[in-house]
Amino acid sequence: MRRRILFYCCITALLISCKETNNDNIGSIKENYVSPIQSLLHKLNDSKDHEVLVVAHRADWRNAPENSLQAIQNCIDMGVDMVEIDVRETKDGYLVLMHDRTIDRTTNGSGFVKDWTLDSLKTLQLLDGLEVPTPHKIPTLREALTLTKDKILVNLDKSYAIFDKCFRIIQETGTQDQVIIKGAKNKSLVQDEFGEYLDKVLFMPIVRLHDLDANKIVNEYMEENPPVAIEFTVKYDTLSGIKKFEELREKGTSVWVNALWPQHNGGHDDEKAALNPSVYDWYIDNHINIIQTDRPELLLKYLRGKKLHK
Repeated sequence: MRRRILFYCCITALLISCKETNNDNIGSIKENYVSPIQSLLHKLNDSKDHEVLVVAHRADWRNAPENSLQAIQNCIDMGVDMVEIDVRETKDGYLVLMHDRTIDRTTNGSGFVKDWTLDSLKTLQLLDGLEVPTPHKIPTLREALTLTKDKILVNLDKSYAIFDKCFRIIQETGTQDQVIIKGAKNKSLVQDEFGEYLDKVLFMPIVRLHDLDANKIVNEYMEENPPVAIEFTVKYDTLSGIKKFEELREKGTSVWVNALWPQHNGGHDDEKAALNPSVYDWYIDNHINIIQTDRPELLLKYLRGKKLHK
């Protein structure tokens, strides 16, 4: 009988010990847990990271209507780092996703976004790439940011002039850390027009590398509090400014170049890469670590094959 009691006492002590150990392990796991968005923010803020960030232009528009919620969800599912979406204001002051000033190209309606109320826009259908109506509707910025919350970084385009309204929605959806705004303006002008938001969201300047004052603009931005990234338009791949990309990354600023169309990247564009993915080698060879693309699936496959993306 004593042996049996001793046996049960040992078993009970062992179970209690295991439970305490498991609780300690769970606590440790929670403390060390890094959320998807924290991981992405770390990559974005570390210009020396060897991985390349992929930005999907107007979301995954080849497989869903551009700027649609489904196109954004596709990007989240495939592991894209950032989605670029466009913002316009309706007649009654709502913010919706739409690239053009008009709705003619992407919906079964016509006219300017600013002449339509939100309720009226919501009756329309978004078109696919062949201009066939789909079940998808024009999303609001609030709907888009709610979908992306804690999942993917967001670049708001066409938003500079209406950013005060955008910012209210960003705050209300709790997506302030995820959003990047950009503009093709010099530093002093950005400080005058956008200054109140510079310590609240990430701002990224756009520099046309072929412009005569490109070097001056870059130097001004790098003098004090360098931006997290600079987006460069590289019209020719022989431009001397390309040689400074590595230096910028060493100083803490990432280099963003668009793969969309040949005038953005000296002819090293997505459509050529669709025929031969080694076209993307040019970006890696020139120390470009953020690439905006119209072919996110193709670019991700290429980068993962080179161990430059998870």
